[in-house]
Amino acid sequence: MNNEKLKILFSSILISVVLPFISLNAQSDKKWFPKELNVQPFTANFLEPKAGFLFNTSDNKIRLDIGTSQDILHIRNQEDILSFGADLFTFTRLRSEKDFHFPVETIDYLFGLNASYKKYYCDNEIGLRFRFSHISAHLVDGQFDKSTNQWRDGRLPQVYSREFIELFPFIRFNDLRFYAGLTYIFHSSPKEIKKGIFQIGGDYFITNLGIEVFTPYLAYDFKLSGKEKYIGNNFINFGLKFGEFNKKGFSVFYSYISGHSIHGEYFDVRESYSSIGFNLDL
Repeated sequence: MNNEKLKILFSSILISVVLPFISLNAQSDKKWFPKELNVQPFTANFLEPKAGFLFNTSDNKIRLDIGTSQDILHIRNQEDILSFGADLFTFTRLRSEKDFHFPVETIDYLFGLNASYKKYYCDNEIGLRFRFSHISAHLVDGQFDKSTNQWRDGRLPQVYSREFIELFPFIRFNDLRFYAGLTYIFHSSPKEIKKGIFQIGGDYFITNLGIEVFTPYLAYDFKLSGKEKYIGNNFINFGLKFGEFNKKGFSVFYSYISGHSIHGEYFDVRESYSSIGFNLDL
């Protein structure tokens, strides 16, 4: 799909996004800085607010996520909620060494704005989330080998950044949620990165087991992205969520990732690995 077609597609989608917002009239209830997010993070989607660790099972790599999303305003009209908020994420790769040392190898930053719309019907939900964001990536001193005076893996620091808009429509039936994702990258370094990213995924929280302490869950995300050609990326997540499944809590989980590296400085490197993770859920 070329750039012009992507722009036309996004323009059409954005027009359809604005229409339900207009229906929220001036008599709607407004709440500033609500405690909960209007749209909970999509469990297996990588670019979501996370605060926790993942320990690779096959090597000494560790990922540290420090991120948050805050809804600034909720506008509610009966069963419809419109929200506006902001995102600030970092996701960092560290290396575990003896004497409790954890050199930082590479770090990625994301910041941006978001808007979302959600409608309740019976016990179900339908809605969408829009984001406008910037990502930049950097190699850090832990990736520099002082003994050889060279960067590890033979990779020199490079400029990596991208600015993009994304749209994630979703639908939830009781405990099962499905979503699709469409991202348009309107500026990037390097410029060869494909402009479109296409995703599908879902998460399932098993709440009918009668267990009050935790909720088992399973989540999957498939993403097409690339440089010279599109490559499939798989993200699998399953574990236990402590707390209400669709609110704040704590998760212990297994994660499997395959495809392009999630870190911008290694965007053209193919990876496949498993991790055990711990996360404070927003």
